[in-house]
Amino acid sequence: MALTEKLIEDGWLKSPSIIRAFRKIKRADFLPPDFQNIAEFDGALPVGFGQTISQPLVVAFMIELLRPRPGEKILDIGSGSGWTTALLAEIVGPKGKVFAFELVPELKEFGEKNAAKYNFIGKGIARFICADGSSGYPKEAPFDKILASASAKKIPPDWKEQIKTGGRIVLPVGNSIHLLIKKEDGDFEEKEYPGFVFVPLISKD
Repeated sequence: MALTEKLIEDGWLKSPSIIRAFRKIKRADFLPPDFQNIAEFDGALPVGFGQTISQPLVVAFMIELLRPRPGEKILDIGSGSGWTTALLAEIVGPKGKVFAFELVPELKEFGEKNAAKYNFIGKGIARFICADGSSGYPKEAPFDKILASASAKKIPPDWKEQIKTGGRIVLPVGNSIHLLIKKEDGDFEEKEYPGFVFVPLISKD
């Protein structure tokens, strides 16, 4: 069974727009040549420089928690291979925008080149930035959603400031995935989903 269909059958993929994105954006297009033949493997795979492309099950779970919508502006921290950026770009569509932050220059170029295969760069839907994403991106704030694909030691306070009311932040802290939803009073509703493994979020600090 194809990976996407198995993720649907096992209940990880539920939303029609996210399912469509997973079917269209092929994981093999975001892997180094040596690993493209095992793109359907439901596990993390190396993309170089000590980083990985996340396990598809985990990506599906995190994007379902994020609930991206057409036309939204999303910050994607630790974009790596560019796969999550491309999935989000497909979902937000031509009226949306995804800002992808990657601190490793070679990976930023790799992810940007991969996302360009789907013309997200040319259409201006996705923009890749080589910088430390732990401070967010105040120039383009506020954001509808913020996604991080590497584990932080704590939730960066700048992200909380840069998310809209009603917006969602999904990020790993340690071995748990955290969902934060910004309430009207500026506080956050927070849920924790333990039992995951991530590479650490690298920053300049």
